[in-house]
Amino acid sequence: MKIHIGLLAVLAVSPAFGQQPEKRRVAVMDFDYATVMTSVQAVFGTNQDIGKGISLMLINQLSNDGAYRLFERQQLDKILQEQNFSNSNRADPTTAAKIGKLAGVDIIITGAITQFGRDDKNIGGGGGGGHWGGYGLGGIGVKKAKAIVEITARLVDVNTGEILGSVTGHGESQRSGTNLLGGGGDWRGGGGGAFDMGSSNFGSTIIGEATKAAVSQVGTGLDQKAATLPKQVVPVVEVNGVVADATGNDIVINVGTTGGVHVGDKLSITRVSKVIKDPVTGKPIRSIESPIGTLTVTSADAGSAVGTFSGSGQPKVGDTVKNLQQ
Repeated sequence: MKIHIGLLAVLAVSPAFGQQPEKRRVAVMDFDYATVMTSVQAVFGTNQDIGKGISLMLINQLSNDGAYRLFERQQLDKILQEQNFSNSNRADPTTAAKIGKLAGVDIIITGAITQFGRDDKNIGGGGGGGHWGGYGLGGIGVKKAKAIVEITARLVDVNTGEILGSVTGHGESQRSGTNLLGGGGDWRGGGGGAFDMGSSNFGSTIIGEATKAAVSQVGTGLDQKAATLPKQVVPVVEVNGVVADATGNDIVINVGTTGGVHVGDKLSITRVSKVIKDPVTGKPIRSIESPIGTLTVTSADAGSAVGTFSGSGQPKVGDTVKNLQQ
């Protein structure tokens, strides 16, 4: 049998032949909108958390694009609540890095909304620039209504607090004879009048179109940054723990973040089924462990963690918890 020497050479210098680079694990913080809060109140008639709305829109785009591994948003909200996170710290890299470490990600995305409003062109009529209210510009003097949204996102290394990259997105949309929220239609999404910037109702307004364009630009820019980020050297921490409680739906283990466990980790649960002893001394020389199942960590603090179990067995207190063998 003949083997092509050129192919052997390629295989020899390619340790991960045919393997794609590992995607960076990121979490997206709610964007800061303090500088445009007055404009937000003017557009909607009341204060709305557009920073959270834009964050969720960006998460959706990044999830679809697939350049990153996205941290579950509900789990991030839980961590923020546990840490008494203040909205005033949304754009602070140091605070973001701390939250990112607790989440077990290596990069956290922070951002700020620097422009959110309108730039109307008027001809004739009275009322100057018109009324900023949500459902009326004062009408007759408005020729064209233009919505402008600008946002900036930063990639922060959770280990160093260093800003690894920054991306800005700018979106505009304009129409004649209308306001930022359309022709008086319902901009709120879904039932109960809940504020939803991802809804089709909001997306069809000119402020919604401008927001979508700005988020799309940021998402594309972040995707492009993914390939240029410095390689992450992640030390493998050997997890050694036991099941501390298995009475409910959630399994509690006696090892947490200080022992290398983070939210999203998958750990194996095993049980000692046989102990082999030295026939001469009678001392145990080896333990045979049987697999019970897998634990997916949903929350973790310094000394413990909680997770959901999957497998054919039933976990018990004292069962061994270790790294899942790939």
